[in-house]
Amino acid sequence: MHEDGNGGGRGGEPGGEGGVSGSGVNQPEFLALERELTVLLRRARANQGEMAREVHPDLESSAYGLLVRLGECGGQRATDLAAYIGVGKATMSRQLRALEELGLVAREPDPADGRAWLVTLTPEGQERVGRVREARRARYARRLSGWNPREVTELARLLHELNRGMEK
Repeated sequence: MHEDGNGGGRGGEPGGEGGVSGSGVNQPEFLALERELTVLLRRARANQGEMAREVHPDLESSAYGLLVRLGECGGQRATDLAAYIGVGKATMSRQLRALEELGLVAREPDPADGRAWLVTLTPEGQERVGRVREARRARYARRLSGWNPREVTELARLLHELNRGMEK
């Protein structure tokens, strides 16, 4: 790790994964990161449940992220969705069945492979998910109204980097 402490967390540096040695994890910046991420994730889980109920009262909170993914990326195969969300095929099948019963998703033949199916949002699903996401962005805008737009951009960039790093 660099002596100034700013080099940790980048791949390819000595000291194990991401260049952080075993003793580096107790440095104040990693303790603060762990504490703040724990709070953020706890709040995100609670918010996900609220947003799921806003989409549909019977929607499981874990299915909200699946609907967002479909809204952003369009039709997806169930196996791709399961891999992205990090669940098994059986769990994904159960969630998709429930979403179909709620009228939020539909299955369509994959034009690239007639044997496969794509899961897509229904018009009702698009409308409901879009409305909830717009309300969520409005809440972010209100809560961060005192921030400089460059700070919001930088936070989004850093979170993107964090998410990319977690995929490795």
